[in-house]
Amino acid sequence: MMADRMGWGGHTLVTAPRPVRETCVGSTSTTVRVATRRGIRVFPDSALGRVRRMGDQGTLDVAVRTEAVLGVGPTWDSLYSSLLWVDALSSRVFRFTPGPDTNASLDMPQHVGAAKPRTVGGLVMNLRDGVALVDRDGSRRWLVYWAREGMRGTDAGVDPAGRLWASTSRYEKNDGRKSGKERKESAQQAQQLGGWLTQVEPDGSARVVVDGVGMGSGVAWSPDGRLLYYVDSPTRRVDVLVFDPTTGAAGRRRPLCEIEPEAGWPAGVCVDSDGCVWVALWDGWAVRRYTPEGRLDRELAVPVARPTACCFGGDDHSDLYVTTARAGLSPEVLAEQELAGSLLVITNVGNGLATPAFAG
Repeated sequence: MMADRMGWGGHTLVTAPRPVRETCVGSTSTTVRVATRRGIRVFPDSALGRVRRMGDQGTLDVAVRTEAVLGVGPTWDSLYSSLLWVDALSSRVFRFTPGPDTNASLDMPQHVGAAKPRTVGGLVMNLRDGVALVDRDGSRRWLVYWAREGMRGTDAGVDPAGRLWASTSRYEKNDGRKSGKERKESAQQAQQLGGWLTQVEPDGSARVVVDGVGMGSGVAWSPDGRLLYYVDSPTRRVDVLVFDPTTGAAGRRRPLCEIEPEAGWPAGVCVDSDGCVWVALWDGWAVRRYTPEGRLDRELAVPVARPTACCFGGDDHSDLYVTTARAGLSPEVLAEQELAGSLLVITNVGNGLATPAFAG
């Protein structure tokens, strides 16, 4: 099929079709005893998957026991009362439904960075080659295609007006299996090559808002929609931009907070009903909460080195879901982190916001 092309600022996007297929898998809970840099964590048996009381830090549960290589992109889908998340490097999209604890999966033909709900039903996905729509009847089409060689779609978010904000980064098939030094070098090269953050309108028109991105890992909005929070992991910062929800215009980036090297790398983010920003710390064994002023307010320890992203879910948005990764960890380390790659949930730590759906 001949592709439609459009370009701006050196970036070219095209459209094209792709096949998908769907399967269904179950979920299980687990019990483990793991060693972390914060000490020994013991998780007692429970048929309900209750694994640890965290005291004033809430209750940590295992939502889905699995071995995702790079679990990312958790998003609560209010229409179906379920959580969407992806295993980026295994090219799979998951839908976890609490209660029956089912974890349906959708296999994609290429790496997938994020999957978000649409107002008309179905999903919009940020894939290796671009942004694709998957309808409720299974039909699919490309909305935007990344035509720059050596790049892939990573994280994405939906703003209050229903626009998609999709990140790209430098693409290497073995990125998730690199050592820390190799990952840092790759991130520096990625910044030189230049990924970007693109705003995609419901009609498919798009524009690059932030260029020179190393690894776009998180995007979220304040409760009033007037602040946009963005994580480019190699910078070690959570940035904030003044945002106009009506026009979609974003101001200049400025740091909200900077993550100290010994605390890991900032990754996926979400915002709670108080306007505080939660950020997962890759290689940091934790999820942190920062106030709107950028002050560290809280840190929740998790039993894996590589939490990747977080979001609030549940019908009352009081459950904090955390995706995790096995990527880059040796067999010896994985033997001590049996929950690496699983979907975790922490309760009694606050309330989040309803997640907007893509209006296309």
